[in-house]
Amino acid sequence: MLYGDPTELVPKLADQLRVDAVLTNHDYEPAAIERDEAVRERLAETGRTFLTFKDQVIFERAELLTGQNKPFTVFTPYKNAWLKQLTSFDLKPYPVETYVNHLASLPPALNRQLPTLEQLGFAPGNLAELDLPTGMSGAQRLLDDFLTRIDSYAERRDFPAVKGPSYLSVHLRFGTVSIRTLARLAHEMSLQPDGRGAATWLSELIWRDFYFMILAHHPRLADGASFKEEYDRLRWEQGPEADAAFAAWCEGRTGYPLIDAAMLQLNGTGYMHNRLRMVTASFLVKDLGVDWRLGERYFAEQLNDYDFAANNGGWQWAASTGCDAQPYFRISNPITQSEKFDADGRFIKRYLPQLGKLPAKWIHAPWLAGAERLEEFGVALGDNYPAPILDHAQARARTLARFGK
Repeated sequence: MLYGDPTELVPKLADQLRVDAVLTNHDYEPAAIERDEAVRERLAETGRTFLTFKDQVIFERAELLTGQNKPFTVFTPYKNAWLKQLTSFDLKPYPVETYVNHLASLPPALNRQLPTLEQLGFAPGNLAELDLPTGMSGAQRLLDDFLTRIDSYAERRDFPAVKGPSYLSVHLRFGTVSIRTLARLAHEMSLQPDGRGAATWLSELIWRDFYFMILAHHPRLADGASFKEEYDRLRWEQGPEADAAFAAWCEGRTGYPLIDAAMLQLNGTGYMHNRLRMVTASFLVKDLGVDWRLGERYFAEQLNDYDFAANNGGWQWAASTGCDAQPYFRISNPITQSEKFDADGRFIKRYLPQLGKLPAKWIHAPWLAGAERLEEFGVALGDNYPAPILDHAQARARTLARFGK
């Protein structure tokens, strides 16, 4: 393990090992592509080959195109084409152990102690405290558990207080589980009579391919561009009030319990439930009127499973600026979302214990209960829990005006 600039270290290591070729896998982010090209050029100067391969998706770049030979921009036709083109070869495992002896061996001089996390620039975290098994064995444990409840995935995946998701996103991000393994299982199980849950999960995995494909064809997204270019002209809220609102959103102080609980989950664990990612993103953009790019950046800093393509795609979907995004006039109501997906307030109470005594009737919008009733349950708005930062109906009207101009 080496730490530093890969454009310098990879060619240097190749020279030390006296290898003929360096092999790696495709990346789709513009900065990574530029890095790989620099490595390729440096290796070529010494007569070495640089080979890259498809690995982290099922179909990439131009492997799926429309009938007009253009990239897809709408998910459902893409998904249909994905399923139609899929063969068993696309999902086969690669027996890498067979080829281990072809790899260069590591000289004793390079077999030194790994650098510490502090030397790599990381601060101490709480990963060891989280219920997140690591490595390939950890991914297998999570997958084995998920397969015992995959039949209920379609019904349970939107409810943050129950064990619904696979929790494999961070393993996909770091390559400790193969997308081919997951897609193969999902596809096989989706064909069974009770395969609705697996089919829903497979659809989520296809969304992942979709966003990688979008980024590969539209690298300008990495520079902060809206997929729908006309929305780059939107005028977002700015100034001290907007800055304060963004800080309140980041820190879980909006006064909307589901939003605050979700942000506290993110800040404390590096994870956020997928439904809540959509709800919190909608609240930042369409309630607070804050530029979606700020939220995208904050998620990038906090998420353990951060991946640019998926993060950008999700934020632009919520902001109505992306491909196949929700229409701008579809504005998520944080109260009704809370009532629908955390009806008893179990998730809210986990991260906001000061609201723990509130009955379900009031926990989604505590201010509606009135000060006297809240006092009975140990809640004082503005003291141990914030008053709502805004009125949703008024915020909705402002958003319609912003997008309608």
